[in-house]
Amino acid sequence: MTALDDPAERSTSSAGADEAAQATVAAPPSGGAEAAGPVRRRWVRQALRWGAIALSLVLVGTLGYLWYASRLPSSYSVMSMGYADYGGGAVPVGGHHHDGGVSVATLTGPSGTPAVAVSLTARKQSFTLASGESVAGYTLNGSSPGPEIRATVGDLVQVDLVNESVPDGVALHWHGVRVPNAEDGVAGVTQDAVPVGGRHTYRFRVEEAGTYWYHSHQVSHEQVKGGLFGALVVLPPGAASPADVVAQVHTFDGRRTVQGATGERRSTAPTGVATRVRVVNTDSGPLRVSVAGAPYRVLAVDGHDLHEPGLVSDRGLSVAAGGRADLEVTPPAGGGAVRVDLGAGSSLVLGPEGAAAPAAAAPTALVDLLSYGTPAPVSLDTSHFDRDFALTIDRWPGFVDGRPGLFWTMNGHLYPDVPMFMVREGDIVRMTIKNDSGEVHPMHLHGHVALVLSRDGVASTGSPWWTDSLDVDEGETYVIAFRADNPGIWMDHCHNLPHAADGMVAHLAYEGYTTPYVIGGNADNEPE
Repeated sequence: MTALDDPAERSTSSAGADEAAQATVAAPPSGGAEAAGPVRRRWVRQALRWGAIALSLVLVGTLGYLWYASRLPSSYSVMSMGYADYGGGAVPVGGHHHDGGVSVATLTGPSGTPAVAVSLTARKQSFTLASGESVAGYTLNGSSPGPEIRATVGDLVQVDLVNESVPDGVALHWHGVRVPNAEDGVAGVTQDAVPVGGRHTYRFRVEEAGTYWYHSHQVSHEQVKGGLFGALVVLPPGAASPADVVAQVHTFDGRRTVQGATGERRSTAPTGVATRVRVVNTDSGPLRVSVAGAPYRVLAVDGHDLHEPGLVSDRGLSVAAGGRADLEVTPPAGGGAVRVDLGAGSSLVLGPEGAAAPAAAAPTALVDLLSYGTPAPVSLDTSHFDRDFALTIDRWPGFVDGRPGLFWTMNGHLYPDVPMFMVREGDIVRMTIKNDSGEVHPMHLHGHVALVLSRDGVASTGSPWWTDSLDVDEGETYVIAFRADNPGIWMDHCHNLPHAADGMVAHLAYEGYTTPYVIGGNADNEPE
């Protein structure tokens, strides 16, 4: 065996070579020991420079990949985006990424002669508020709010929507009304946006009395803000209903309005007679409501009556974005009036003509719907659940469609990698919603109504609280339940519409159903 074959020799030779190399690097080229320091520093600087370049390339490459991967295609289906969450229930073969199944386009309203027929023409135009100010926005039949639609339980409602001049297209969603899926009015999910010169007919039967509203669900963060909305009131059958007045609250260009007028809006009402005030929050943030001049009751929330609501005299009420609250207000005997304060200098005054109303006073506390009213039996069995979902809302840096920023996440995912909550018809569903994002979020589930079970671990002890637009504040956790009894593909999103436009959107999908519509595509569908 030669010396090169001997491991010990090889080790000695290697060590000698390493020492020689180090001596070569460390030794000054000609100037002696005093030159060794600058050489070492130069070598270190070069090493750091190349390390920084390598790290920069890695970071740029990673960011470039994230940017590229976040870009959305020009056309995509909600059936292929995100991930399926089965809530612990049965998982069908093929999951939710399938081409077969029942098309939501077939889930239309009934035929027959409508009891209520309305035609709505959408325009992009400047218009004048009832109080005289000019607004550049959108109208329905030349005004905003659009025409108030009234029907009675059991009526077949038909609405013909015509797009005269809204360039992005338009679609109408019936907020809070449990319509068949094809009538839900969500561009890219249940229909194509109606182009300029086009028309679309909605048909549905109203089954539950209450206060609802309609609004565009095509580029909704812009079109609703600009005026494409109106009220829908469903009256109970039989005896004549007591007096009522609708108070749609909306902010146009920074000006808070009630029924399209800034400042004080008056409605004549006799003293000693109760009036039902139907408050509709059409803005994207919470609405604080208070009453001065008489006690009041909260009769209903999101179209559902509360059980044995008590008189309130020292507390206000918070109404979620998209939510509704019906108040019973009675002008006092003696000729006085009552002021329903709706914030930002806007109010509704009820009483005899010319009667004075007290000034608004900011309440120090709010009605807690978790304990307001008294318990009553409900039509939902919450002793067991077929699906149990969790939705955690947060906010993280990242890219959405190529845009860098701080975006909302749902269960840790950025849009479009968001949950598709999968159910079967007849399932009893529980959902836990937790908000860690730093802002309040009004969560709105289309096509269903949910029962609030608890908040932050405290069970509901008051009237059954049914809701379709629920404010979940920072740090709060709500548990809700609902019955999956309206097949189709339904949006479940934040009704702060700019939040939804930034990707705070999920879906509830029934097993065996699919949609032929796409986001983008030839119709340029853009629901939020």
